[in-house]
Amino acid sequence: MAVYAIIQVDVKDSEAYAKYAELAGPAVAKYGGEFLVRGGQVEVMEGTTKPRCVIIRFADMATAKAFYHGEEYQEALSYGLPASDRDYKFVEGVD
Repeated sequence: MAVYAIIQVDVKDSEAYAKYAELAGPAVAKYGGEFLVRGGQVEVMEGTTKPRCVIIRFADMATAKAFYHGEEYQEALSYGLPASDRDYKFVEGVD
């Protein structure tokens, strides 16, 4: 069953976050992830959000977790976490 990473981000340091993005993209690709949404315009209809939204599709939960905990993405996070406030979750899709 497909799994979606849903990430909402408020970037605080654009330079450091750019380094995160440079490393995160190849890490996503290595684990077969596909960006479905990557920072487009956001219009909140109800509730709240952060300014930048990203959705990534992975084949399954095991692959998504392997990506997140993999050394490539963990290196990216060393730049991304200090440079932003984020909400990051994995959600199973419907088949």
